[in-house]
Formats: sequence, C-alpha cells, structure tokens
Amino acid sequence: MIPAIETFELTKRYGAHQALHGLDLDVTPGAVFGLIGPNGAGKTTTLRILLDIIRPTSGTARILGTTPGEGGPALRRRIGYVPGELRLEGRLRGRQLLRHLAEISGPVPPGTIDRLADRLGVNLDRPVRALSKGNKQKLGLIQAFMHHPELLVLDEPTSGLDPLVQRTFLEMVREARDAGQTVLLSSHVLSEIQQTADEVAVLSGGRIVAQGRVDSLRLSSVRHVRAGVDGTSLALLRGDLEKLPGLSDIAVTGDEGGGIARLGAKVEGDIDPFVKLLARHRVVDLTVEEPDLEESVLQLYGSGSVEEATHV
Repeated sequence: MIPAIETFELTKRYGAHQALHGLDLDVTPGAVFGLIGPNGAGKTTTLRILLDIIRPTSGTARILGTTPGEGGPALRRRIGYVPGELRLEGRLRGRQLLRHLAEISGPVPPGTIDRLADRLGVNLDRPVRALSKGNKQKLGLIQAFMHHPELLVLDEPTSGLDPLVQRTFLEMVREARDAGQTVLLSSHVLSEIQQTADEVAVLSGGRIVAQGRVDSLRLSSVRHVRAGVDGTSLALLRGDLEKLPGLSDIAVTGDEGGGIARLGAKVEGDIDPFVKLLARHRVVDLTVEEPDLEESVLQLYGSGSVEEATHV
C-alpha cells in the first residue's frame, strides 16, 4: 500500500536557523495522523513543505504517490487544506467565496456547502470581511471538506471555534476517516488528537521525539488518584504522602477529629508504593485515572532530553 504521506530525512533551514531536523513520516491511507507539539515546534513548516508552499532544504516528501512539486494543481485538487493562520477578507459573501473556491478545488456535490454551513452554524449570506474570526474559521473548514478530498491537511483547525463547534469538527474528522479519507491533523490542543487520531508524532524543536499509536503514547506514567480513607489522622496521612517518591499536587481534607479523610494527588512512575501506603488504612473508595496524553507529552518537552522548541 502506497503511503498517503511519506517523508525521508526532511530538513528545512532559514539562514543559520534549522527548523526541521531529518523528519521521517509515514501516514497510512484512511487514517487520522496527529502531528502535535508546542507552538514553534515545526508543525506548520512541515505542512507547508508537504503542500509545496515552501521547499525543503534537503530530504524528500511524497503526497498521494507523487512529490508536491511534480503533482502541481492536479495534486492540490485532491487535498483539502486549512492553514494555521487563515486570512479571509473582501466584499464577497461567504456563499460566493465558497462557490469560487469550488471552481478551483473540483466538483462539490450539490447541497454539500449548505449542509456543512448548517452543521457548523455559519451564515453564508454575510460579507466575509464582516465575519468574526470563528466564523471565518468555519468557512475555512467548509472549503477544505466540501469536495471530499482524498487527503485533509488541517493546521490548528479549531482556532477561534467555541467548544460545541469543536465537537462538530471532531465528528467531521471521524466521518472523513470512516469514508476512507486520510487526515493529517496538526494541533497543540492535545485533546483533539486524543479523541480522533489513530497514530501520533510528537514534534519538538524540529525533531520527532515520540511516535506511535495514541494508546501507546498514553502509557507514560502520570496518573491522577483520589481516595477516601477512614479512621486516620489527617496530619499522619499527609506526612506519609509527602514522603512518598513520585507524588505531587497532594491535597488532604477532612476533620482532624475523625471520620473520612479525602485525598488527591498526582503519581508519576510506579503506582505500587502509593497503593501499599493506602493499604495501611481502611480505604472506602479509590479512583485512579489512566495516564493523560497531554501530561505525557508535556513531560517529554520538560524532560531536558530534547532541544528547546523553535519559533518557526
């Protein structure tokens, strides 16, 4: 099977500054691939190379079986793109703009534009320049999805959208995958990746510092725990918890005179010492949340093992 996106040792330099360091990506057709990292990690630079907006300093990229430069307009019609900094201005009304873009992108099934507009909640009869940032972003999403492209390249696509519309967008991404479309989703809003992506590459300082299925990246050992224990001194419980390695954000509440004490904490690493400490008391309830992708990734950035993120 030919990858939908494939890069090999992709690099990009801006003068003395190197924005990408030998990027290798392999995106399976029909998958949602998340590209995540802090602002300035190199995500937008990567997407612009894939779309032939800028050229790499070295290395190669292939999109839907061809290089971006060789594919030209025919390749771009097979792609839906939402740029990270969407700028839409002018006197045209939303509907007129989308019809114009449809002439460029290729056939759009009848009724698709109105159906997407209703779903996202945007008025297409208003001039584009009069729309809010969020409503301009909705137009950007409509133009990317409306011609049912083989590949969707989405750079920070929910910027300016309210939470309800963000949920609608995530549904649209899942539906695109179910229809066999490939989605490359770049975001620093990690919950978006967590809810939609099949595979993730974590970018920091222009390098991939982690890659794999979302479930595998969630194995990083940061857990949130909450418990209720009965018949113990709050001071003693708090003292025991503070001595435990790997425990942070410790909170203990209750009545010093007795009754149930409530505790919460963040556990990093092996959870066994925490469980054994609780076993000394009468535990009335216990909740252990699975590791969170966002905290796992932030741990990577703060580990000191990767180069500080750039501003490209």
